[in-house]
Amino acid sequence: MPSSSSEGAMTPPVADAVSGNWVDRFAPLRVRPYLRLARLDRPIGSWLLLLPCWWSTALAAIADDAPYPDPRLLVLFAIGAVAMRGAGCTWNDILDRKIDQQVARTRNRPVASGAVSVPAAFAFLVAQALIGLAVLLSLPHFAIITGLASLGVVAIYPLMKRVTSVPQLILGIAFSWGALMGWASVMRTITDPALLLFAGCVLWVFAYDTIYAHQDKEDDAIAGVRSTALLFGRGTALVVALCYTLVVVLFGIALLSVPSGPFAVMGLIGFALHLAGQVRRLDIDDGARCLAVFKSNRDAGLILFAGLALDTLVPNTLAPLLP
Repeated sequence: MPSSSSEGAMTPPVADAVSGNWVDRFAPLRVRPYLRLARLDRPIGSWLLLLPCWWSTALAAIADDAPYPDPRLLVLFAIGAVAMRGAGCTWNDILDRKIDQQVARTRNRPVASGAVSVPAAFAFLVAQALIGLAVLLSLPHFAIITGLASLGVVAIYPLMKRVTSVPQLILGIAFSWGALMGWASVMRTITDPALLLFAGCVLWVFAYDTIYAHQDKEDDAIAGVRSTALLFGRGTALVVALCYTLVVVLFGIALLSVPSGPFAVMGLIGFALHLAGQVRRLDIDDGARCLAVFKSNRDAGLILFAGLALDTLVPNTLAPLLP
């Protein structure tokens, strides 16, 4: 790994990093800028990329009458999510380094601040992409083809804020691809339940990233960057509520089409209640509140995954006890 300058290594963490995170506490100074570049000090993005993969894997396990979601796939998707989220963030920071310098929340990002040079960032991008490729090649052939189809969307997303007011829609497509990957890995095809899950995930990402974008709306306007936060303004809560409602409806239809059992339904209900709570808590004029609401989507997603996983685990656990 190319080394950064000692001055760059001492660059303070970005504004939305968790105080006292493991990178700032334990990582050697030389590697901290790279860990920050991969967002390993802020794992929420990896969680949000991973959850659609896990949902899809669990939903496919229900459809396939499997005793549990494939643990090998769950682990592979976890590794792949961390690697590809890091690669995507590195690519984003290379392209956005000039814009990041104009935004208070992002001006300390490693490339924008000079802690990591552009050539070093490219080398780091390649290293992370190779890990992601190794994970992809460990999947069935149909899933490999499905995964490769996402690369174009991933590559163009960082540029979208320059040309459209809805870059969150492109992010939604990129971050929701896992809803197809889990199903493709288990079923070796893409059918209606996976497509319904994918459509719901796109709306979920669109909504939560709109919330996230409200942290930067003033700086974005100055820098000439577009976002749904600027587009929707005071109507954001209504748009988020509508998107979240459609997410629950689409997920519900996906569960019915499998069909799933009571634990999956309870997971969806818990997920829906969590989303409703986000809308109630949202204050677009409070950046810290927006960040907290955004981050809470990990918990919402884990509630849904727990319900889907229990739907396979519990019936198979109880089966030997039933007459």
